[in-house]
Amino acid sequence: MEKRNLEKSILLELEREHHLKVQEEVRSKLAALEVGHQNEIQRTISAFARLQKYAESRKEIDRRLDVHFQRRIAEVLDKHLSMVQRDHEQKSQIVERRIRDDAALEEAKRKEQAIKEEKLRQERARQEAEARQKEAAKLAAETRKTAFEAAQKEAAEKEAAEKEAAKLREAAASQSSQNSQNNNAGIKVFADKYALEAESRRRALVHNQVPENIHLRKEFAKYDRQIAKSISKLMPTTDNVRSRASELIKALDGQDCPRPIACCLFANKIISIVKSRNTKDKTFGNLAFACGYVMLLVTNQVPDAMDYLLAEFNRVCIYTVPKHLHALNAQARNRDYYRLIGYQEENGQLESTESYLTYVVAYVKLYAAMIQTEIKGVRHPHGLAEGWKWLALFLNALPATTATACALHAFLKMAGFALHKKYGSQFLKILDVISRCFLPALKDQGNKMQSEAVNNLQNYLNDKIYLQEPEGQYLVQQLLSKELFM
Repeated sequence: MEKRNLEKSILLELEREHHLKVQEEVRSKLAALEVGHQNEIQRTISAFARLQKYAESRKEIDRRLDVHFQRRIAEVLDKHLSMVQRDHEQKSQIVERRIRDDAALEEAKRKEQAIKEEKLRQERARQEAEARQKEAAKLAAETRKTAFEAAQKEAAEKEAAEKEAAKLREAAASQSSQNSQNNNAGIKVFADKYALEAESRRRALVHNQVPENIHLRKEFAKYDRQIAKSISKLMPTTDNVRSRASELIKALDGQDCPRPIACCLFANKIISIVKSRNTKDKTFGNLAFACGYVMLLVTNQVPDAMDYLLAEFNRVCIYTVPKHLHALNAQARNRDYYRLIGYQEENGQLESTESYLTYVVAYVKLYAAMIQTEIKGVRHPHGLAEGWKWLALFLNALPATTATACALHAFLKMAGFALHKKYGSQFLKILDVISRCFLPALKDQGNKMQSEAVNNLQNYLNDKIYLQEPEGQYLVQQLLSKELFM
């Protein structure tokens, strides 16, 4: 029994030791697993930290790349804009050279044509002289009769000339006393003496050289239609302007129509484009500049035409003189007064003030486009110097009213850029006069149309519009759409 108990005790001891050993191994493995788990957690945390640091570094790199790319984009854009500006300047120079070359070519062709026509005329004269010599005997009997009739005709013409001279003297006397008469009639004339004298001289030229109602005379209808047809096709492209100018120069050089009448027809048709086109359309400015090019090219070849153009401008719009008529009382502000300052009648009714101001703006824009147009190598008979003189006379003599404000803004909008480019600081002094004197006087009137005129002038000065090249000043090669002026 003792032996059996001993074995049992040994077995139990062995089991207990094995059990303890197993527990120890389990504890060791658990400790190892716990240490491994802690290490894995530390590695995970470290990995997350490295990942976060990597993400932040990538964000910094991306930010730097964005700044770099934006800088590169700005540099490329700046280079592109510089190239576009250079390209625009080169195109403008090319257009000017083309117009100048075409003008020289047209001049050469015209001279060549004149030489040919002179030779033909001489040949015809020689043939006619020979024919007259052959028929001398036959015409001898008729000479006395012709001389008698010629004497009668000369007497009639002399009498008509005396009547015409008397009529001109009467017109001159009427013009010289116009101010006093207008004051007596309740109308005060605001204008410089020089401007009134120039207007009177141009009116007398037209009255003396051009018969009345020439548009109704059948003998001139052909030339009237020819000139009107050329001007109706005018568009703001270089090719079109050259073609129209060439056609008009040929029409004014026609042998069958007296030069004064042809010039008068041309002036009337080119300025009446204000009535035939939509002046409120934004493209009217482009058309006005195209007219300016045509008027310069034509008057450069036919200098007499400029006086008739200016006379027509003065007739349709008194502010191109510049001149302003002010009614001193309600009695003077009648239908005759409104007709005198340029209001048009239709079906016995005077147009509205809004319509009148629209046409004033359009006529002044057309006048300003003409005076500021310059072509290198082409002399302008009424260029920027005359525009500068007009601006000075306007501000010195005319009062601040809604009509004068509209006319002034239209002139500055079209010619301000060119005047500032040429006269610089002197032009800025003129603008300062407008800001200090003209605008305050205008604001005192306080009506709806006056408020709009004030805003237009104020915005022109505040935004320095005179630094911006007006749209359409330089012609394009061709229109993007043929319907632009339909």
